[in-house]
Amino acid sequence: MRRAKQLGFTLIELVVVIIILGLLAVTAAPKFINLQSDAKASTLEGFRAALQGANTLVFSKAAVAGEERIADAAGWAANTGNTAGVDIGTGTPIQTVYGYLPEDAAVIGAAMDVDSSEWVATAVPGGGLAFSPQGAPADTCNFVYVEATSTTEPTYTLYTPVGAQDPFAC
Repeated sequence: MRRAKQLGFTLIELVVVIIILGLLAVTAAPKFINLQSDAKASTLEGFRAALQGANTLVFSKAAVAGEERIADAAGWAANTGNTAGVDIGTGTPIQTVYGYLPEDAAVIGAAMDVDSSEWVATAVPGGGLAFSPQGAPADTCNFVYVEATSTTEPTYTLYTPVGAQDPFAC
């Protein structure tokens, strides 16, 4: 009697292969998914949008009060006699720069009700204030806020590493 040659896998071999593929997927998936980096990048984008919104509201209040052309604290005292600044409803008046928030982490924190336990603010050489989420690499996961001048509105620039596919690497 001739025995038929076996064609295919046994059930045990199939189960072993499935287990090995499952273990590979569990160890490799976090590197591809990278949820923590995506969450930090989304938080950064949200903070940037919130700062733009806050600045729009601050400028509106300054414009209504006729104080949107004042450049600094000396200008506040000379032009208005009001050294306190624009009341934005937080209980802390703000001395604006051409109607917008200045490059001052404490002032921006008070205006937006955020603190340093969530965000790191670093002065940028040449002007600007870089914001990055606490615990994120500040050199690649940030945006830079540059206050308004007499001829320009404030800018909010996301850091973009050269050759990066993502707008920023958190």
